[in-house]
Amino acid sequence: MKSSSLPFVALGVLVLALIGVGSAAFTVRQTEQALVLRFGEPILGRGQISTPGLHFKVPFIETVVYLDNRILDVETSKQEVLASDNNRIEVDAFLRYKIVDPLRFYQTVRSPQGAEAQLGNVLNSAVRRVLGEANMAQIVRDQRAQLMVRIRDQVETEATKFGVSVKDVRIRRADLPRQISERVFSRMQTERAREAAEFRAQGAEQALRITSKADRDAVVLRAQAQQQADQLRGEGEAERNRVFAEAYGKDPEFFGFWRSMQAYETGLKSSDTRLIMSPTSQFFRYFGKPGGEAVAK
Repeated sequence: MKSSSLPFVALGVLVLALIGVGSAAFTVRQTEQALVLRFGEPILGRGQISTPGLHFKVPFIETVVYLDNRILDVETSKQEVLASDNNRIEVDAFLRYKIVDPLRFYQTVRSPQGAEAQLGNVLNSAVRRVLGEANMAQIVRDQRAQLMVRIRDQVETEATKFGVSVKDVRIRRADLPRQISERVFSRMQTERAREAAEFRAQGAEQALRITSKADRDAVVLRAQAQQQADQLRGEGEAERNRVFAEAYGKDPEFFGFWRSMQAYETGLKSSDTRLIMSPTSQFFRYFGKPGGEAVAK
């Protein structure tokens, strides 16, 4: 009877051994670090493991807590900060940290969720404290980078108590509250509308001044041009009469002939106008006699 139960006993011992070996071995990944706890308390000397690979523990007595070895984020909700110039600003900030002392981290905050709660409170306090000493222009534009460095230094001082190192603190947004923003925007619109109306009025005044000057200059130029044209026309007509008189004095017969030719060209053009004249009229004297003598009636 005893000999027949030996295989079962051996099999049970083998199963227990395999379970013991399986529960004794654990793996630490490259993105992790581990704490070996005995009855919930860290083991001095070998309790902190930062080397990735296969490790062992006492089964059923010791447990392993895995902690992230990468840089972690802490996001905080938007909070309202009163700046030194009494302007209320809504600030949205976050920080990045890394666990550098796993034992202290586990003893103080236990988990990343606990760290997020603790560091979020520290970050909010530092943000209110640092930004409360600066005015709105410094927060939004002039000294934003320097203020973030000051916040990070203050958070780092508190974060060492939790076994973490703060790598960076950033202010994502710093804006006026919605109600104040709407009032500021409305005031800006009113101011810009007033400036636009003022510019349009100045432009209209300047345009009217330029148009009036241009109209006055045009009237003066037209008057001067008309005066000059009348003067030149008078001088031209006087010169023409002088030439005609001089030509008539030199050869009256030729002058009479030339004037008659001009009259023929002007009066006998092809048109709807009809002339009823006597063939013996003086108008046709050069048709009857080449010398232009009067035609006998």
